[in-house]
Amino acid sequence: MVNLTRIYTRTGDAGTTRLVDNSVTAKTDPRVEAYGTVDEASSVIGIALAMGLPDRVAEVLGTVQQELFDLGSDLATPLAIDPPWEPLRILQSSIDRLERWCDEFGDPLPNLRSFILPGGTPGGAYLHLARTVCRRAERRAWTAVEVYGTEPGTKDNPGGLNQLAVTYLNRLSDLLFILTRVANGTEGEILWVPGGSREPAGGQTPGDESTLP
Repeated sequence: MVNLTRIYTRTGDAGTTRLVDNSVTAKTDPRVEAYGTVDEASSVIGIALAMGLPDRVAEVLGTVQQELFDLGSDLATPLAIDPPWEPLRILQSSIDRLERWCDEFGDPLPNLRSFILPGGTPGGAYLHLARTVCRRAERRAWTAVEVYGTEPGTKDNPGGLNQLAVTYLNRLSDLLFILTRVANGTEGEILWVPGGSREPAGGQTPGDESTLP
C-alpha cells in the first residue's frame, strides 16, 4: 500500500532518483525517460476523459489508466532473479485484453482509405495526443532496452526491462487510434491527401503561376 505523507522530499535535487528496487540512477536515465513518458500519456488520457467520451470508451480508459501506473512501476523495476518481493509486472493477459478491445471497437468501424488528420471533438483530439505520447513512451522504452537489455541483472550489470511492458505500449497506441474514431465518429473524418494529389489553398495547382500577381 502506498502511503504519501509528504510530497516534496528534496532527495532529487542533485539530479538523481531512486528506482523501485531502491537503486539510484540519473533523472536522465532512459529508463526514467520511459516511465516518465508513460505518466504523460496517462495525464493526456485524463484530459480526454475530462472532456467527455462515450461511456464504454471512458470505462475502458479508466482501466487503462490503472494499468499505466502498473506499467510505470514495471519500467522502474529492473529485472532480477529471486527479487525480495513480487514486483508489479505487465502480463500477457493485459496485452490480450487490449487486443480484444481493439477488436470490440474496431471491427464495427468502416475501413480507412488513408490516414486521419488529428482533431475532431475535444475528447477525440486529446486521444490523438495521447496516442502520440504513447508512441513516444514506446520509443523511450526501446531506448532503455538498447541500454539495459531484457535479462535479469547480475552483480556487474543492472537488470533489464520487461519486454511485455514495451509491447503493451505498442498495443495501447493502436487502441487509442481506434478510440479516436469512436469518440469523433467516422462521418466527418478528414483524411490525409498526399501532396501530389492535394489542391493547394486558394485553388492554385502545383506549378501553375497563372494566378500569381
